[in-house]
Amino acid sequence: MPATDLPLLIDAARMAGRVATSFVGKTAQRWDKPGGAGPVTAADLAVNDVLHSVLRTARPDYGWLSEETEDNTARLDEERVFIVDPIDGTRSFVEGSNTWAHAIAVAERGVVTAAVIYLPMRGMLYDAGLGQGARLNGVAIQSSVGRDLQKATVLAARPTLLPELWREAVPGFKRAYRPSLAYRMALVAQARFDAMLTLRASWEWDIAAGALIVAESGGICTDRNGRALVFNNADPRLNGVVAGGAMLHPALVDALSQT
Repeated sequence: MPATDLPLLIDAARMAGRVATSFVGKTAQRWDKPGGAGPVTAADLAVNDVLHSVLRTARPDYGWLSEETEDNTARLDEERVFIVDPIDGTRSFVEGSNTWAHAIAVAERGVVTAAVIYLPMRGMLYDAGLGQGARLNGVAIQSSVGRDLQKATVLAARPTLLPELWREAVPGFKRAYRPSLAYRMALVAQARFDAMLTLRASWEWDIAAGALIVAESGGICTDRNGRALVFNNADPRLNGVVAGGAMLHPALVDALSQT
């Protein structure tokens, strides 16, 4: 339940931050995952180990889905599951940037009920509980109320502007980018940007925490076709993600070519 899980996630995220930042400024061992899946560092694995130990000790009956743990089907039999990205934005971490994040969520029967996104190098902790609103460092946040897609600010990678991805002309919104997908979603919840989108297949651990934080800030978060997101799937990939203020999100989805 969010009332009891959320404090646990907040404490775990702060612990993860202490572990991760102990590697910052040092030469953390780094290697590339097989199949072009991107880089991983000793810090990613250390954070994953700490989170697994803390969270599963506190909730041994919860399943576990993490980017840095080999997946198995056991989680599919559990009513509740932790969905974790130990360090979202590993490339930024390696480069010494401060925009990487820890993303931790609990999903119950496919619905996220508690979520935290923590950027320890920026001192920013976003949290949300189902039906309890969203906060940044304990202060309530609300997503954008803008509705004009042409004037919107949207976080998206450059390839999303390819003409074939849109029904008609590419909208004239102002595009920006942040490496961490979780951070992009948090910035939408905070109304720093009006919306974000990624049209590629997206891993649940990148999305779960941000999806609840956006929704609890008054925004909407769906797949690229406007369908509700369901978590803890056998294949933990989602059909892209579109998140935005409640007035803008429908226009953004409608403008996209459907798949």
